[in-house]
Amino acid sequence: MKLHMYFARRFFVTFLGVFAVFFAMITLLDVVNQLGLFKGQDIAFASLMGLTLLNAPKQVYQILPLIFILSTVWLFLALARSSELVVVRAAGRSALRSLVSPIFVTLLLGVAAVAILNPIVAATSKEYERRLTSFRQGGQDVLSVGANGLWLRQGSDGAQTVIRAARANLDGTELQNVTFTTFDPDIGPVRRLEADTAVLKDGSWVLKNVKNWPLSATINPEQAAFNVDQIEVASSLTRDQIRDRLGTPSSIPIWQLPSFISDLNTAGFSARRHSVWFHFQLSLPAFLIAMVFIGAVFTMRHTRMGKTGVMTLAAVILGFILYFIRNFAQILGENGELPILLAAWAPPIAAIGLALGFLLHLEDG
Repeated sequence: MKLHMYFARRFFVTFLGVFAVFFAMITLLDVVNQLGLFKGQDIAFASLMGLTLLNAPKQVYQILPLIFILSTVWLFLALARSSELVVVRAAGRSALRSLVSPIFVTLLLGVAAVAILNPIVAATSKEYERRLTSFRQGGQDVLSVGANGLWLRQGSDGAQTVIRAARANLDGTELQNVTFTTFDPDIGPVRRLEADTAVLKDGSWVLKNVKNWPLSATINPEQAAFNVDQIEVASSLTRDQIRDRLGTPSSIPIWQLPSFISDLNTAGFSARRHSVWFHFQLSLPAFLIAMVFIGAVFTMRHTRMGKTGVMTLAAVILGFILYFIRNFAQILGENGELPILLAAWAPPIAAIGLALGFLLHLEDG
């Protein structure tokens, strides 16, 4: 038991060290990127540093598999150089038993990453995008989907328009039973439009079968209302912007994803991409375990056997290959080429099986 605790502690400390190094590197590189992005603009360095710190969790979360495989490589190379692995093997403990503690720590850290770090990343990513948009153009274009329909907000410094629709097509450019409410920053609400349909064209929404209410404190809106067959409303939104806002599952905490997927389906959108992302997050601990297995297979050997650098490089390269395969499976899952469960769970399970088989082969021949 003490040996298990020792290996667990060593792996956890090694993971923290690698995590801290990558976090520092990412923060430094992102600060430079933010300085270049807002070059020539009068933005305080503290604001740019705030953007960097908001963006860092997302970037670290994306490279967690790399952090785990490097932590494993670092740990077992250190154990091999100090001959601790030799002593452990001489005492009759197999390589597989020596991996129990690192695997258990990885499982705990993987579950914590999904349950805790994922919502943090979602919150910081949203705030990062909000601040980035605010610094760039002053106004905001926002989209959200709820149980009571689809909501968008478009605007600039001059005015803001809130759009609500009962249903929409798959990319959010054709709305049904839609309401446009325009607000002036100084006056408040100035106009309300209700239409059967609204279609996004280049630079404007085209509304059909419209009822127009001018909103003013000096008139009765209902008495001044009138109907028109068609009207155009200028828009700062584009098809790509709406698709991107609908297609960013990482900005939604994993605890809220099931209800959000249900709301998407109710609003008439395809929720496949969000479903794929949800299952990929659930399978993340298994994939991190696969990375630990891969790293251990190539480094649980004495340094006197030679080719330590080659084996370390092979472990990292294989980890990158598996990471690429997982991302490719995610794309296939989002496009409907693979079932969601197969796309999400096959890569980590296959990687664990491959590494385990290789490890047993090295142990027993």
